[in-house]
Amino acid sequence: MRILVLGGTAFLSAEIARQAVAAGHDVTCFARGTSANPPDGVTWVRGDRAMGAAAYEELDGGWDAVVDVSRDPVQAREALEGLGPVSAHWTFVSSCSVYADHSVPGADESAALLEPLPDGQAGTPETYGESKSAIEQTTLAMVGGKAHIVRAGLIGGPGDGTDRYGYWPARFAANADPVLVPDVPDDATQIIDVRDLAGWVLQAVEDGLTGTFNALGEVVRFEDYLKESQNAAGAAAEDIVRADEEWLLEQGVDYWAGPDSLPLWLPADHDGFQARTNSAARERGMILRPWQETLAATLEDERHKGLNRDRKAGLSRETEQRLVAQWRAEQR
Repeated sequence: MRILVLGGTAFLSAEIARQAVAAGHDVTCFARGTSANPPDGVTWVRGDRAMGAAAYEELDGGWDAVVDVSRDPVQAREALEGLGPVSAHWTFVSSCSVYADHSVPGADESAALLEPLPDGQAGTPETYGESKSAIEQTTLAMVGGKAHIVRAGLIGGPGDGTDRYGYWPARFAANADPVLVPDVPDDATQIIDVRDLAGWVLQAVEDGLTGTFNALGEVVRFEDYLKESQNAAGAAAEDIVRADEEWLLEQGVDYWAGPDSLPLWLPADHDGFQARTNSAARERGMILRPWQETLAATLEDERHKGLNRDRKAGLSRETEQRLVAQWRAEQR
């Protein structure tokens, strides 16, 4: 098959291209290549989507499949206008952030979506969910009969640049200092391995699958994830300090991601954010490896990057030590 990947240099899109080449497909990646090169074996067409419709003039068409991971509705529409008519199948990798309500565990693809951004409005990090919702709407309107909409959850595994899923195993492996965790043992985590997500996208391309599916990992209790993180790390740190959620917020600790955060910890009204059903995709052949395997591979990747490096997500060692000392002093 002739497959065009719009991207191919970053995390998921690079893994899709890599697996497609390994499967024997003729793969072209359309990318700037400013931060990385596409995988070996692809045809690389250098281009910048910021140039608008003219960016796609060098792409000759006749694609058996196009895969787009865009988060900008304007760029996504331009790609659909230029490439949709000359492509037999179109995959758009969306996100479960498109859903309007994250409070209900087990919700499926029929749940209500966020209001999409208005036509012509570019996406921003603050409008991520609305941007993806807009791209879904545009994709279905323009190539709906050949569209596969993939609503991915949090993606983890080797190569993850967000530092979220890898924070906890890396933290346990880094040193033997007390580990500060939110006291939410029964909260859900739900991670899909980038290799499994890429495999599902490629399988859908090969099968010509259309429709909208949640592409998610299995639900795992936060406490079970922490224990496995300890086991994988060899339990270098065994002293766990469980702090109250309200207290953590009062100290300026953030939810979910970013500096001064405790990754994967969510607000109380997000019980369903990491607990949606993946049954429709599983029924159509999506295969998931054991989550423990993803965690082990993530830790290996973390060791390669450096356990004590500056991170995009999590607490610095100094901040964690200060908060642990403060929490313990206040509990006396």
